[in-house]
Order: sequence, then structure tokens, then C-alpha cells
Amino acid sequence: MNDFIDFISFKNPTVQVVVLGTVLIAACSAMVGTYTYLRKRTLVGDAVAHAIFPGICLGFMLSGSKNPLYLLIGAIIVGWIALLLMDALVAKTKLKTDTALAYILTFFFGIGSVLMSYIQKSGNASQSGLNDFLFGKAANMVLADLYVFGVTSILLLFMVLVFFKQFKLISFNPEFAASIGLNVKSYNFLLTTMTVVAVSIGIQAVGVVLMSALLITPATTARLWTHKLSKLMLLAGLFGALAGILGAYVSFTATNMPTGPWFVVFLTCFAVISIFFAPKSGLISRYQLQITNKRKINQENILKVTFQLKEKGLTRVTREDYVKKRGFVTRNLELGIKRLKRKGLLEEENNYIQLTIQGETEAKRVVRLHRLWELYLTKRMNFKEDHIHGGAETIEHIITPELEKELLTELDYPTLDPHKSNIPY
Repeated sequence: MNDFIDFISFKNPTVQVVVLGTVLIAACSAMVGTYTYLRKRTLVGDAVAHAIFPGICLGFMLSGSKNPLYLLIGAIIVGWIALLLMDALVAKTKLKTDTALAYILTFFFGIGSVLMSYIQKSGNASQSGLNDFLFGKAANMVLADLYVFGVTSILLLFMVLVFFKQFKLISFNPEFAASIGLNVKSYNFLLTTMTVVAVSIGIQAVGVVLMSALLITPATTARLWTHKLSKLMLLAGLFGALAGILGAYVSFTATNMPTGPWFVVFLTCFAVISIFFAPKSGLISRYQLQITNKRKINQENILKVTFQLKEKGLTRVTREDYVKKRGFVTRNLELGIKRLKRKGLLEEENNYIQLTIQGETEAKRVVRLHRLWELYLTKRMNFKEDHIHGGAETIEHIITPELEKELLTELDYPTLDPHKSNIPY
């Protein structure tokens, strides 16, 4: 309990460094990773994360210390070499991108493991804690780390904001970007460099093994909540930062507990919650939408049948008439009639059902859309009259008022459908 109070109070200088550094690193990596996700290069981040491991080892071996600046420079250089080799393998050989990624990932990570073994046997006292880069250890972050990783994160966030429009164009439509004079290759180079740098600083928080989760999971989670890029990036940064704080807390309070696995656990929790509860895209919302659509279709079919029976002179309809005309399931029919009565579209007296004035207007709309679409299929799409009913039964429920106006204009406000039935207005 005391650890929790110390952590949330932010009075402890160590906690201040850890939280601020983790939030900056996580938010930066998540926002840069959004472009990696949108460009369908999710595995590139994983390959780079594993490839920079030998760069960290070389930075330590050449400098003789765990100075974060040297480690970062080594990671960036080796990360770029890995990307260049991967592109060369794809361009010069018959290897596919995923195969080249696998080669680069395993080759460089293997070299990193060899170098780490050599360092551990070298007897250098400064090596302590270097293997934390495998799984991350945010609680080990000191002020020098914050200066290097924090400033780099702020710089990356600044570049994301400055080049937002350019990165947006090359991510969604590089051909259009090139056609308006944008130097796509230069911006691709810049964005790739930013990805390498983001991965290089992110390993302090989650480590080499799990870095791809920090790049991709916040973006995929945010994608469930919004379709707008600016909001997506903001949410991705928020998810990353929140997971960073929680992961740092566990790493800070639990002995020998790496940050990376807990970081991924919290990110996964956010993703699972979003999968179920995100508006529009969540499973629960989609299920509710399906139920709503089924109810809407059922009610519109009841209104349509009521109007069709009225056209034949049957102004007062029984439940048996509905079943004979369309074969309604009894339960669906009862629920539909109940809801339509509650909306004031149907009224019932002595088990006889008829349309209200408002209900007749709505019923005419449904029938009109059905018959307009049948006419459009025969006149403009050259469908035969006996092949159009099923399609119209589906389409009539999703035709918008704007599309209805276009149909009326296209067909010149017709009065009869292909079966010579009146089109009600």
C-alpha cells in the first residue's frame, strides 16, 4: 500500500522520472506506430525491434558504459542497416517480404544474443541491467535516460504534428501524393527513420521482444473507436501512455518484474474491452445494431403487407391474414404489431388491425421504395420481371431519402411498377 501511495503521489523523484519517461516513450511509439499500422507494415516494427538488439550491445561495447545516448545511436544505426538489408533481399532476390523479415529478425537477434553473452563474460561491471532491454525495465530509468529518451520522444511527437498532412497522404494514397508534387520517397524515408527511432527508445519501456505490441496494439485498439486519423492517433497515444503508467507501476512495486510483459497485458486488456464495448465497431454495438435492423425490417414488412391488403380492399386485417400473405413467425408478428401500435402506426380493435394516418404514410414509403427499385432493375439493369422481387425485398429497407430522390428523378416519377401495380405517393 505504501508503494502505491509513493507511486501516485509523484513525490518520489524516481517515480517522477519513471512515469514521465514511460508516458513520453509510450505515447510517442504508439502515435508513430499508427502510421506503421495504416501502411500495413506491422511486422516491420517487430523485425526492427529484434534487429536493434545487437546495436545496443555494440553501443555498450564501444562506449564501455550504459550511456543511453550511445545505446540509442547504436540501436538506430543497426536498425537502419537491418531495414536496408531487408529491402535489398526483397528487391534483389525472389524472397517475399515476410520471409525477408524472418531472416533479418532471427539473424540480427542471434548476433545480439552472441554479443550479450560475450559482454556478460567480459567482466565489465557496467553491464548490470543491460539484459533488461530484452523485456524492458522502466523502473530502472534514471535522469540521464529521461534526458535522452524523453527529448527524443518529444522531437518525434513534434515531427508527427508538423508533417501530419504529408504522412497522412503517403499512408492512404501515395499515388495521389506523388501526383500533386509531394516527394513520397523523402517522406517515406523520414517516416521509416522515425519508426526506427521510436522502436529504439521504446525498448527501454517494453524491451526488444515485445516492442511490436507497443507500436501496433494502441493503434489497432484506437481504430475500434474512431475512423478519423487525428482522433485515432490521439487515442493510440492515450492508450499507450495509460498502459505505460500501469506497467511502470507494476515494475516499480514488484521486485525483478520486467515492464514489457505487464505493458502488453494492459494493452491487451484495453484491446479486449474495446472489441466488446467500442461504439459502432464493438461486438456488443454490432449485435445491438443487428437486432435493431431486424426489428426495423420486421416492422416495415408488417406495414407493407397491411398496405397491400388494403389495396385489395381489406381495410381491417387479422393476424391470420398476415400469416397467409407473408408467412410471419407468430412471435415476430406479435412483437412487431406491439411496437407499431406503440409508435402510433397501427391501431387494433376487436382483434382487427388497420393503419393509422401516420402508419399509412410510412407504409406507402416502404411500398414505394420496393416498387421503384423493381422498376429501376427492369428499366436500367435489364432484369427480367420474375427475377427482381427478392432483391427489392432486401434493398427497400436500406434506401435513403437521398437515393429515393435520385430514383424518382432517374425514372421520371413513374406511376406503375413492372407488375402494373400503382406506386403510391
